[in-house]
Amino acid sequence: MSTRTLHDVLVIGAGPTGLACAIDAQLAGLSVLVIDKGCLCNSLFHYPANMTFFTTPELLEIGSMPFSSPNQKPNRMEALEYYRKVADHYKLNVLQYHTVDSVTGQDGDFTVHTTDRFQRATALRARKLIVATGYYDLPNYLGIPGEDLPKVAHYYDEPHPYFGLKVLVIGGKNSAAIAALDLWRHGAHVTLVHRAAELHRHIKYWIKPDIENRIKNGEVTAYLSSQVTSIEPDTVTLATPQGEVTLPNDFVFALTGYHPDFAFLEKLGVTLDAANDRCPLCDPATLESNVPGIYLAGVIVAGERTNEIFIENGRFHGKQIADSLRSKLLVQSQI
Repeated sequence: MSTRTLHDVLVIGAGPTGLACAIDAQLAGLSVLVIDKGCLCNSLFHYPANMTFFTTPELLEIGSMPFSSPNQKPNRMEALEYYRKVADHYKLNVLQYHTVDSVTGQDGDFTVHTTDRFQRATALRARKLIVATGYYDLPNYLGIPGEDLPKVAHYYDEPHPYFGLKVLVIGGKNSAAIAALDLWRHGAHVTLVHRAAELHRHIKYWIKPDIENRIKNGEVTAYLSSQVTSIEPDTVTLATPQGEVTLPNDFVFALTGYHPDFAFLEKLGVTLDAANDRCPLCDPATLESNVPGIYLAGVIVAGERTNEIFIENGRFHGKQIADSLRSKLLVQSQI
């Protein structure tokens, strides 16, 4: 096991929010290391290949660097290029493909134990920690028979491999609607299943009428107020208001949402408020958790309410945290 230099701050998570936190801490004069179990902006990398953001470029900006795009709403590739350039501009120290296994120590001297892709162990030391791990890595599983079959995915990639095939999309929010439309437009035979009586009201305003019209015209088959009860190699079985239905099927996209890594937070000692959608306890002004020296940033601050914090507002958490870090580390250095 190798042990590295004591950094002022270690950021867990190299997504846009984690990068923003690292930049603000670095601008405050602190030494910063960023670590991620995947690549830079790993969650964005795993978004659908042709995905377009629901927001404008300037709302995705971090580090006061302009995000130039010819499009009113930038796409995934533009965003990845932008964040690469930001990381390069600020010469951020980013350690990719290292999974955090545990954290020991205390405020002022934490040790973050990691393993790389080859299961080699490393111990990283830091005075303060910022956890900005997002939520996209952990799907909400259905817990039904056949969910582990290789034809089932919890992330949508691109439509071409499904041309001419029977594809079931599970879900009723943006991800499911976008996948269903993209698959249908590229020649797949699409069935959409959603447990509610209608699609979610928060589907983006330009997408909702599109998917509703495709359903109305019979171009996308929809089973509402229905649930998938089992998945077999060549079929899927649904519980519908009219009774059990078995459909021929080649592939399934279970796009039923994602959740933060609550188990990891609890391992750190962070308290989750069960009465408040599992929101972690933290100071709203500084975002320091109930564990001294451990700060939280991005969507994990909102617990299970993953529709409240996005890149657009999570990017500002770095400034709050940096202000607290500057004052606290200054005091600790004088002791």
